[in-house]
Amino acid sequence: MTDTSDQQAWRTVAELYRHFFAGLVLRTVAQRGAKDAAELVFRTFRRQHHARFLPGLQKLGLDKLPHAVAAASYHYLSNRIGGVSVEFMPESDRKAWVRFPPPRWVWPTVTICAIPTEVSAAMLRGWQAHNGVSLGNPRLGFVCTGMTPDGQPGLEGYFLEHDRDLAPEERLRFARHESAPAFDPALAPKLDSAAWPEARLAKAHRAYAMEYIRSSLPEVLQAFGPEAAQFLAGGAARLVGMQMFPDIAAGLGVVPEAGAPAFARFLTRLLEAQGDRALCEANGSGFIIRQESLRLFQDVPEAGPLLLDCWAGLIEGAAMAHDRHMTLRREELVWRVGP
Repeated sequence: MTDTSDQQAWRTVAELYRHFFAGLVLRTVAQRGAKDAAELVFRTFRRQHHARFLPGLQKLGLDKLPHAVAAASYHYLSNRIGGVSVEFMPESDRKAWVRFPPPRWVWPTVTICAIPTEVSAAMLRGWQAHNGVSLGNPRLGFVCTGMTPDGQPGLEGYFLEHDRDLAPEERLRFARHESAPAFDPALAPKLDSAAWPEARLAKAHRAYAMEYIRSSLPEVLQAFGPEAAQFLAGGAARLVGMQMFPDIAAGLGVVPEAGAPAFARFLTRLLEAQGDRALCEANGSGFIIRQESLRLFQDVPEAGPLLLDCWAGLIEGAAMAHDRHMTLRREELVWRVGP
């Protein structure tokens, strides 16, 4: 693949995983209700926070800034790297705003219409409200002034270092009567363009989107148990694979004509685009694709057959949309595609 087609493939994978996460949340809302969906989102964002926040501050050179400014700067840069539209407005060393204007990246297109208020708030409880704890600053909290699912023009709020230590329930509060100031790009932190060329940004965009599934699938299992995890996550994966197949195939540069040869090319291309090595070989009238790894679950303690089955639903759904008469079988990471 050329550099340009590589980057397009990485961004295509990001779209697939972005929709997978949104589909998982929506399926949980529909099948188990807003309370359980909020619990899943809280767990997912708290898991991401513990894994990414403090290392990310150091990696981005933000760890020496005042805590409120550091927290807002991190959310600005890390989300920009992930391809998310975001704004940063500092007011002082103790108060700094972040704003995510519409369209919201995490809820693609009209999916936002089905996101309950408590699910949106769970994101903030899981991550923004815990920044002060992770920084060892009990005075730092987050004030939310607007959420898009409630009809407000974006998710917005500010990190504020108070004059006293905050109780756990005070780390996130709402002030819907306030509004974020105008965004001035000149005041926002900048990425070094030499250190972050387009190819690196495209890879980072892919990693950012895949992280949502890397974090959420183990939490589905822990929160709701194996049977529910298979129903919610595996079911969402199959539906997303079916719905997204034409777009993903086009983004990967694969012509989706019916039959095993085209799907074998699609699957090999998809696995490679998400960072896994895959070897495809003809086998009689069919094909065997040997997937040498699944980087998505590297260093995930809960990784095992059940999470693998849930993730594999993406491929199974894509196969159903591609050609319902074709056969697809899997033994761990070996795929068999036949007529």
